[in-house]
Amino acid sequence: MAATVQLDQMPAAVYIGDGKVDVQERPVPVIGPDDALVEVSHCGICGTDLHLVLEQIARPGSVLGHEWSGTIAQLGDNVKGWRVGDRVVANATPGCGHCRACNKGRPSVCLNRPTPDFMSGTGAYTRYKVVEKQRLLSIPDSLGTREAALAEPTSIAIHSVNLSGVTPDDRVLVTGGGPVGLLTIAVLRTRGVTDITVSEPSAVRRERALAVGASHGITPDELQPAQMGIPVEHPFTMIFECSGKAAAAEMALDQLDYAGVFMFVGTGHDLPRINHNRSIIFEHTLLFSFNYDADGFVSALELLASGDLPLEHLIEADDVPLDGLMATMQRLGAGELPGKVLVVPEVAQ
Repeated sequence: MAATVQLDQMPAAVYIGDGKVDVQERPVPVIGPDDALVEVSHCGICGTDLHLVLEQIARPGSVLGHEWSGTIAQLGDNVKGWRVGDRVVANATPGCGHCRACNKGRPSVCLNRPTPDFMSGTGAYTRYKVVEKQRLLSIPDSLGTREAALAEPTSIAIHSVNLSGVTPDDRVLVTGGGPVGLLTIAVLRTRGVTDITVSEPSAVRRERALAVGASHGITPDELQPAQMGIPVEHPFTMIFECSGKAAAAEMALDQLDYAGVFMFVGTGHDLPRINHNRSIIFEHTLLFSFNYDADGFVSALELLASGDLPLEHLIEADDVPLDGLMATMQRLGAGELPGKVLVVPEVAQ
């Protein structure tokens, strides 16, 4: 028989419009026979959440947050092999397994998947979340529940690094030293890449990038515009654009060497202008990374549990309650915090 949760209301950080989030009481969701109700332990603040709130894109009434970990609080009658109290994350929604994208190991862009609803607003900045049984994924015993909240962004970093084809011989530039850039750098180091420069205007983020494995930290104004058919003095063979800033992407592309690879990872409101003539002459490869490999969350959990990532530098030391989310988003948007900030489903005041 399914266990029951002895609550009917829960706190949630709700987007109320005008670029603001407020804490409200929401009903605890009701699960179906093939679902589990998971009590959220921690949920990370993603760059997408910042865009949706600070740029006033989110749907009013939405609950955001998709980088989470937790424990099973209730099981539907058809959910077997799991117990209340098991520690879990939610695996990515699988692709069809046989289309062109899935056959290339890219189920996030499965050709037979319904158009994703990025505005659904049923996220994890709250206490309980419903998860379909086929998406439940166990957290390794050697990994803390708090740290497991990094599974989703780590799987994204793994995917972008895998798509890029980077090797230890590459000279890499990472633009943007926020949480996305830091995870990218950390994953690159696990692949034996050591020549990594980060371009970042915030001093605290440059320092954190060095702590997670970058070999050099520079400010964006230290990158020089390139002439039409001539490489800059010290070009890069591989670039990961993690800031989502149009100006950063445009300047970074000038730093790319002949036959270099440019990976767009960060998203942003303003769109960069690409000098296609120069990229044609240099035979650049421009790539774009969206989400995960087919085994992305499994690989991410294994890497997080391996001890090979500097988690103490990737995650901010202080967790944030739901009523501290808005102020923390503003600090992240201003570049004041370098690492991943985790939110707990509590109210401080």
